[in-house]
Amino acid sequence: MNILLAIGLTALLAIGFFLYTLTKLRYVATPGEVLILAGNQYRLADRTHRDGYKIIGYRAICGGSAIRVPLFEDVYRMDLSNIQLDIVVQHAFSKGGIPLNVQGVALVKIPGAEPLLSNAVERFLGRSREEIAQIARETLEGNVRGVLAQLTPEEVNGNKTAFSTQLINEAEHDFARLGLVLDTLKIQNVTDDSNYLNSIGRIRGAGVRRDASIAEAQAHAQAAAQKAENWCQSELAGVRSNLAIARKETERRIKAAISGRKANIAEIEGAVRAEIAKTEEDILRQRARAVQVERQLDADVVQPWFAEKRKLEEGARSQAASVLERGRAEALALGKLATEYKAAGSAARELLVLQQLMPMVRTIAGSERPTMVREWTVLDDTGGDGLASKAIRVNEQLRAATGVDLVKAAGRLGGAPEQAKAAPPKAT
Repeated sequence: MNILLAIGLTALLAIGFFLYTLTKLRYVATPGEVLILAGNQYRLADRTHRDGYKIIGYRAICGGSAIRVPLFEDVYRMDLSNIQLDIVVQHAFSKGGIPLNVQGVALVKIPGAEPLLSNAVERFLGRSREEIAQIARETLEGNVRGVLAQLTPEEVNGNKTAFSTQLINEAEHDFARLGLVLDTLKIQNVTDDSNYLNSIGRIRGAGVRRDASIAEAQAHAQAAAQKAENWCQSELAGVRSNLAIARKETERRIKAAISGRKANIAEIEGAVRAEIAKTEEDILRQRARAVQVERQLDADVVQPWFAEKRKLEEGARSQAASVLERGRAEALALGKLATEYKAAGSAARELLVLQQLMPMVRTIAGSERPTMVREWTVLDDTGGDGLASKAIRVNEQLRAATGVDLVKAAGRLGGAPEQAKAAPPKAT
């Protein structure tokens, strides 16, 4: 019984010791740190070796727990939280030989995974955060100087974001070899002791003010041009509106004229039809009147004319009968005259002329009308009572007018000798 009790106590003590020892040998890694158990050899996947592994003297526990092998392993903790670095670089020469002062802030940390973790373990295991921060700061300041040597002050000061990006790209290679991770890098200020950047700033300020003045002038010009364009568009819109109104008014007038034309045509056609009807009535009335006038003319003119005609015809017949009888008598007389003319011989002609002219002596002598004297004959009026002189004068006038000499004709008829007592005419 005592033996069993002793065995039980010994077992309890052994279990208690094992549990106590286990709790002392168990280590837990928080999310912000990594446990390094160094002392034994472990294989780590590495593509640089032919077999794909490399032999290391530690094992890393990140965000978990591990049991330390007593007497063979030591436990180290490495903080994975960010380390803030204030970067101050003085008199770093930029491209062109201008010294610059750069101030910035960076956040670095120890990586929590391979392959960078092995580099951090090899270089920073057992070192404090201040030592790690100092190494990272010096490395980063060297990178700053290297990047500044490739850029001009204008490029550095003009685009700090591009400068930070180029600096990060430059520093990542060195930090990867150290086993550090550069989370962020911000350049806060870039200055120089020779006021170069200030001069550039003033020049750029002047350029900016100049550009602002130019932009303002261009804006005013564009505003004026836009105002003029707006005015032109408004005027054009007004003209288009007036033109549209004028077109509508013209169309309205055309339609009104067309409708008015139709109405006028219809009115004129009605008036013409009425005039035609009136004219037709007048024609019918004139026709009836023409019949009446014709009858009246027949009664007033034609019938009296026919009566007058018959009367004139009867008168003409009576006159024609008298003329006919007279003509017959004259023809008979002329026949007897011709017989006597033939019987008289050569003196018949002068006798006939004398017989026909005796009734015309007064007319031929000009006693009935004024006579123009072209010539005269002077006669001696001392030997008688003047009758012979008168006969001689009549004879001279007949001879001058007709060419018949009565004295000669009478001499031939009576057998008396020809006496010619004519003197040549004397013009007055």
